[in-house]
Order: sequence, then structure tokens, then C-alpha cells
Amino acid sequence: MSGPRAYYITTPIYYVNDAPHIGHAYTTLACDVIARFMRLDGRRVNFLTGTDEHGQKVEKSAKAAGMTPKDFTDKVSQNFRDLAVAMNFSNDDFIRTTEARHIRACQALWQALLSRGHIYLGHYEGWYAVRDEAFYGEEELTTGADGRKRAPSGAEVDWVKEPSYFFDLSKWQQPLLDFYEKHPDFIAPETRRNEVLSFVRGGLTDLSVSRTSFKWGVPVPNDPDHIMYVWLDALTNYITAVGYPDVGSESYRTFWPADLHMVGKDILRFHTVYWPAFLMAAGLEPPRRVFAHGWWTNEGQKISKSLGNVIDPLQLVETYGLDQVRYFLLREVPFGNDGDFSRRAMVTRTNSDLANGLGNLAQRSLSMINKNCGAVVPEKGALTEADRKLLGQAQDLLPRWREAIETQTFNRGLETIWFVVAEADRYVDEQAPWALKKTDPARMATVLWVLAETVRYLAILVQPVMPESAGKLLDQLAVPQGRRSFVHLTEADALKAGTPLPAPEGVFPRFVDPDVPAPAAAPAKAKGKKA
Repeated sequence: MSGPRAYYITTPIYYVNDAPHIGHAYTTLACDVIARFMRLDGRRVNFLTGTDEHGQKVEKSAKAAGMTPKDFTDKVSQNFRDLAVAMNFSNDDFIRTTEARHIRACQALWQALLSRGHIYLGHYEGWYAVRDEAFYGEEELTTGADGRKRAPSGAEVDWVKEPSYFFDLSKWQQPLLDFYEKHPDFIAPETRRNEVLSFVRGGLTDLSVSRTSFKWGVPVPNDPDHIMYVWLDALTNYITAVGYPDVGSESYRTFWPADLHMVGKDILRFHTVYWPAFLMAAGLEPPRRVFAHGWWTNEGQKISKSLGNVIDPLQLVETYGLDQVRYFLLREVPFGNDGDFSRRAMVTRTNSDLANGLGNLAQRSLSMINKNCGAVVPEKGALTEADRKLLGQAQDLLPRWREAIETQTFNRGLETIWFVVAEADRYVDEQAPWALKKTDPARMATVLWVLAETVRYLAILVQPVMPESAGKLLDQLAVPQGRRSFVHLTEADALKAGTPLPAPEGVFPRFVDPDVPAPAAAPAKAKGKKA
């Protein structure tokens, strides 16, 4: 295959026993930004999200709602589709584990594991948490104040005894450790990799992979009394979506193994221990990388329904704006760490970075061009050292942004971009085009061209994070739709003198919150008005 290698990125599929919250939005947003970046960078992308719809927890939730499991999952799955639309996610596929293609893939994977001697029939007896859909050893449990045993997640566990098929996970300890050593970037960040290594080195026991005590799941082939363990079912979605079991298909050959599974830290073990073991046992390649991000708190408090402080991403968007929320979530904390959502931080980022930062830079520059250059791209004269320095800083951003995307260090990449925003602000103050208007109009035109060209670079580069707002900036620069990808970040594609420009409009309005004192506007803003 010629050209850049294809790129396959996935969110976890979201469990449909509850409404979408900020955690779901955060994970999918990170994937969306990567997918958009890769497309702009010339890659063929497959971006998958979806819903996990089987299991005892869903069966119980449906019963409590007075609905059949299928009707219940139809309703709740749609909420996740609606979230994707509201957050402007660009997923190429949305998978549901109740789909026929997925059931076919699950049963094919089961048959592959069975035929290769990795599944056997026995009896399971031990602790099971319905909320986590996970089995736990005695040594992993704690006892709550109520005397009930609890999983590490805090979920209550019950003693379960039933016939079960088992996967021979115990045989995969050394192959997994060898795989981790050969692929040091498979698990990220480093702290999570260390957790997994410690767990696997501690020894693995065979895994129960079927249940008989309820019926809402994928039937085990040739044994209808059993349904598949929900995690064997759920994890298979990643290969279902690229055509498994047809491993010779164009889709499978193009996109598997996946480049990145993005997950929350609570489901790291399933994706980095069970999933690669299942795949290797079936003779399939494991994914290239699994990144486990942290959790959000709300104003310093753990988020929980009992506290009533669950953050609804749709309410955030309604209050602060879509691109403002997208930017904040990836800029505020290092991706991989836990983060705290506070209204003060949200307002500060919106006003300082967006309204006073990139938005003010673009508005000042384009307003001066509109007023002083006949509303067309000005003529560029000879460039000074200061001009070349600023343009060079903008031109150097792409490889640094690319590295941040490939390592999922979003905040570091955005810091790098906003450093250039600050440099452009300093350039305006130093060059003072409003003064040049009287003393050297040709030099003023060059300074304004340099600013507009810098904004073009910045707008193209922030498209993955803020696609709508970046699009508005590029519209105001009269950059054609077909010239907004990263391949156009060249001098050959620079703004052409004489190109008519529309009247500039603010893209990032300041947010006024009576309970949050806003930072003072950048002093340079007043200077811009003198032009």
C-alpha cells in the first residue's frame, strides 16, 4: 500500500446501563482529536466508537425500567449516538454488540480459541461483581462498613457457583511479559504499564468466559445453556468493526492491528491482559497501543450519582460553547492524569486562552487589514529578522504537534501552539502597525501579512481540537476548503496578496460568570483599536 499507513483508533464501547457523562465525552474527544489530526496529516482513518449492550447488569437495569433488554439498549445506545453528534465527533463507525455482525465475530473467535485448545469446560466458584462484570480473587477484596465484601472498584461482590467454560489465561503469563518487553510502548502512560507488569508477574489464573445464570448475551456456539462472558464479547468489537472473521478482507488487512485503543484506567486490565491473550491464542495480532487516561473530579469532589455532581457534557456545551469545552478538556491537565473540573478554570481558559489569546490575535490582525488594507490580503515586502522568526516558529509547530498527538500528550501540544500565539502578540506590540500606518505604510502591510499568515498556520493546526472555530478563522482568511490540510502548511500555500477578505467577526466570545472574576483583557487589545 503506497502513501501514509492507515490509522485505526477506538474508544472503549460504552456500557448502556446509564446516561453518557463527562468521562464518555472525554475519552471519545481524545480519539476524535487524534482521528481528525491523522486525516489532516494525510492518513486514511477508521475511528470507531459504540455501545456494549450485553451482561447481567444490563439485564437488571432493563428489568428495573420495565423494558425488554433489547428495547432498553436501543434507547440508551441512542443517547451515545446523540452525544457524538452534540460533541461534533467524527467517528467513522458506531458499533453495537447486539448487531448480527458482532455476534458472528464473537462466535467465530470462540470457535478459534476452542479449536486451538484454549477453552475448556469446568465449574466456576468465586466472587463476581455484577457492576464491574468482573471476577475477583479473595485477596483483591475488602470488607465494607456494612460487612459486605467489595471489589477494588467499590462494587459489591457475590459468591457465584455455576458451570463455566474457561480460557487458559494461566498459560499466557510469559508470552504476555515477552510481548510487553518487545513492545515497550504498548501500554501508556508509564505508570499504567508498571501496574500491568506487576499484575501479570504476580501470576495469572484461568478465566471464566461463560455464564449460565442469565441469558442476555452472545450464545456459546453449540452449547445454548451458556452465554459468553461479557468482556470476551465486548473486546471482540474492535475486530468485528474491521471485518473479522474475514481476515482476508480489505478492511481487516488495512486496519488491523489497531493503532490505538483509548480506555479509562478502570478497564486497563481487560485491554492489556485479557485482550492480547485472547488474540494471541486465536492466532491474531494484538493492537499496537493501549492508552489509559485518568478520571475527572468536580470542584475537587469525586463524581458520583449519590452526590448529585455528575457532569453532563451537553450542559457544559450549552453553557460554555462546544469548542471551548473541547479545548478545556484536553488543555487543562496532562492526559493520563486525573483532572478536576472547576467552573473557575473553565472560564479562565475560555477568556485567557481563547478570547484574549487566539481570538484576540485574529480579530486584531484582521480588523487592521480590513480597515487599512482595503479588506484584502496585504502586499508582503522584504521580511525582517523579526518577521522570519515569528513565521519560523509557526512553521515549526507541525512536527511538535504531531509528536504530541502520537504520544497522547495533548496539553503539551496545545501549550506549544499557544506559545506561538503569545509570540505573535509580542510581535504586534513590538512592530506597532498602528504607528507604521503613518510612518511606513508598506512596512505596516508586511507586518499585517505576517500576522495573517501566522493565524493561518494556527487555525489549520487547531482544527482537530476546535474544528468549527478553526473553520471560521480560515473562512475569514479566505482559505479554500480544499487547502486546509497539513500538506498546505507551506510557503507555497501562503496567503496571496490581493485576496478579498470578509469583514472579521469575533470567534471566541468572552464568557461572563458573575461568580468567577474574569482576568483583565490583554493590554495589547486596546492598542489594536488604534489602527
